[in-house]
Amino acid sequence: MKLSIIIPCYNEEEGIAPLRNKLSPILDSLLTEWELELLFIDDGSKDKTCEKIKENFSKESYNAQIFKHEVNQNLGAAMRTGFSHATGDVIVTMDSDCTYDVEEIFSLLNEIKKGADVVTASPYHPLGGVENVPKYRLVLSRSISAIYRSLTNSKLHTYTALFRAQKKEVVQNISFKSNNFLATAEFLINAINNGYVVKEVPMVLRVRQYGVSKMRLLKVIRSHLKYVLFIIGSKFKRSA
Repeated sequence: MKLSIIIPCYNEEEGIAPLRNKLSPILDSLLTEWELELLFIDDGSKDKTCEKIKENFSKESYNAQIFKHEVNQNLGAAMRTGFSHATGDVIVTMDSDCTYDVEEIFSLLNEIKKGADVVTASPYHPLGGVENVPKYRLVLSRSISAIYRSLTNSKLHTYTALFRAQKKEVVQNISFKSNNFLATAEFLINAINNGYVVKEVPMVLRVRQYGVSKMRLLKVIRSHLKYVLFIIGSKFKRSA
């Protein structure tokens, strides 16, 4: 079995070495069971992100590759680039800032082995949690996840986490239009609506230790509101 790990990056030069320190032992452990490919998507970084990736992830067994956007296109576009190049049977997407414990990748993969098609980290699950994350981000993420939970009639608590595992079949069959942070929710909801088995793993979301968040709050809010209206409109048309 082959495992692809996609890590979008944008101006993350400070965090690449810490990422290596946390991720390398996990990758070494995964190599006992999986063939690996590590796909970094440098989304138009203006700092030394690309150089730092080359310096820190040169180990041949990781099969590390870098795909660079000449200009910043945002998270959704980076996800699509990663998906288009990933060749694994299972594809993991994860944040470069280690806001989730990278060891939890084993928890995601265990649910895939049990039969799930998509597994997402879930800090808003009753058994999950958050530590030192700005309140405005929590209000946004919790609120929009609650709305999506209601609109999809699903039991999921979190729709906005990038840290996920998904089978190759899902990535090949599910499309999403958003280029920004809405993409994580759009992909997950489309998977649910297409009948795929989606599970969540309670996790703790922590504030990033290096760099700054790339989320543009007002743009993300507008995107989510438009998508909520789209879902409601689609439901209305089907019932008409």
